[in-house]
Amino acid sequence: MRQKILILGGTGMFGMPTAQQLKADGFQVRLLVRDTVKAQKFFGDEFEIVQGDVADLASLEQAMQGCYGVHISVGGLVDQLSAENVAALAPKLGVERVTYISGATVAEKNRWFPMVAQKLEAEKAIRASSVPYTIFCPTWPMEQIVRFARDGKPSLMGKQPLPVHFFAATDLARMVSQAYQLDEAQNKRLYVYGPEALTMKTALERYCAKFHPEVEKISVMPIWMAKVLGTLTGNEMLKFASGLMGYFDKTPETGDPSEANQILEAPATTLEAWMDSLNSKGKSSWHSQD
Repeated sequence: MRQKILILGGTGMFGMPTAQQLKADGFQVRLLVRDTVKAQKFFGDEFEIVQGDVADLASLEQAMQGCYGVHISVGGLVDQLSAENVAALAPKLGVERVTYISGATVAEKNRWFPMVAQKLEAEKAIRASSVPYTIFCPTWPMEQIVRFARDGKPSLMGKQPLPVHFFAATDLARMVSQAYQLDEAQNKRLYVYGPEALTMKTALERYCAKFHPEVEKISVMPIWMAKVLGTLTGNEMLKFASGLMGYFDKTPETGDPSEANQILEAPATTLEAWMDSLNSKGKSSWHSQD
């Protein structure tokens, strides 16, 4: 049995397959979650599940006790705080590795966007901790495509003209697990790109052709209209989504995935192969993770 890895964000889109991959590769896996009932439903009895919050230093410190590594896959409002708290606690607790999920557009030139600024600060804290780290900068996961086609009504905000190297979350999970096994992955910032470059519309069209053949056209809402509707209706989620999609409408991927591909093997899952996996697992299982 390999060392124990603590996962923050283990019930999320990236965290869940990472926990499963680490377990399959022989690691002991501990999950820090706010809702133990939800986590138990997803993971059963094979994982160690502890209740706590990344914003609560006491519960986070207790969860980190005895762990070789900490994987941070939180996102959202507490993303930066979770990284800063782990970075502060890791040296004194004897943690030997930290892995963190950043993003493919996280760069100084994009600091004007609040989410990017938060991730840059999170990365800064991790690098300053003196604990060996691997920072992953993935582009868009294929699993997000499902969210653009809820209830068989596919829609996008903005034209989204820029190509995206969609990757499967299971490929990222494999790379995270390998990073804990290879010294070459220490103190690296690695870009994770899938094997194909597609626009969001093209990817969504392929998804709909397979799972919603009755759909004739994808609805596209202009960014400005989404912002106006969000403001007029007080819909905070719509306002957030319009800002996020407005950012990606004009911000291309950055970086070079060649180092990640060399050290950890390139993501190989194509969109077609990923969709075939949905057929075999049942789409409902993926929708339940949204």
